[in-house]
Amino acid sequence: MYKNIFKGHFLKRINRFLALVEIDGKIENVHIKNTSRCDEIFIPGAICYLEKSSNPNRKTKYTLISAEKNGMIINLDSQIPNKVIYDAIVEGKILSNLNPVDVKREVSYKSSRFDIAFYSQSEKKKYFLEVKGVSLEENGIAAFPGAPTTRGKKHLDELVDAVGEGYGAVVVFLIQLETASLLVPNYNMDKDFSRALIRAKENNVLLKAYNSIVTKDSIKINKEVPISFEEKYRDNFRI
Repeated sequence: MYKNIFKGHFLKRINRFLALVEIDGKIENVHIKNTSRCDEIFIPGAICYLEKSSNPNRKTKYTLISAEKNGMIINLDSQIPNKVIYDAIVEGKILSNLNPVDVKREVSYKSSRFDIAFYSQSEKKKYFLEVKGVSLEENGIAAFPGAPTTRGKKHLDELVDAVGEGYGAVVVFLIQLETASLLVPNYNMDKDFSRALIRAKENNVLLKAYNSIVTKDSIKINKEVPISFEEKYRDNFRI
């Protein structure tokens, strides 16, 4: 999935898209494909893995794709979950009960552009699907979002609208690590998104979450995990 991988040590995050990493004894500016805060991962000295670009004209030679936390590799590429979920649908690994056909990526509906759309042969209707990558985890519990997301709330609201107009709607959370066994909304990070997620569930938007098997150069879907809206997680999850 990834090629030309180098190991580095994280030094400092400069902004949302740029960090300093030591690679083979040299300090490099590297690109980050993740706008979440990742404060619990991006700590000085953390081991990380980077893909070196083959484009000699690129401003940053490397892209940070994963990092270790407590010996566990977490994929941090926010662009890869869409591909992983698309492939899993096409290969019949998930949502097989809906018998999806005509699976497409990047499909417009109203003012949103959803990650995936398909036709359900089982339910005889079109589905819109939004993918959310998750990298925030504590003690086996994953949480989303890792940063406030007005765009994410807008997607949820328009999926609810789509259901009201007779379409099907799904949100799939891909947890980009293996050890998480539960997903919860991150109320403390974004109450508006969390409330919108509850509203989506109450309005028949299908919610699914899966963890992943991650190596330094790959990620693949693993097991489905439950999503909990229990109030105890609103105060206990404070990363």
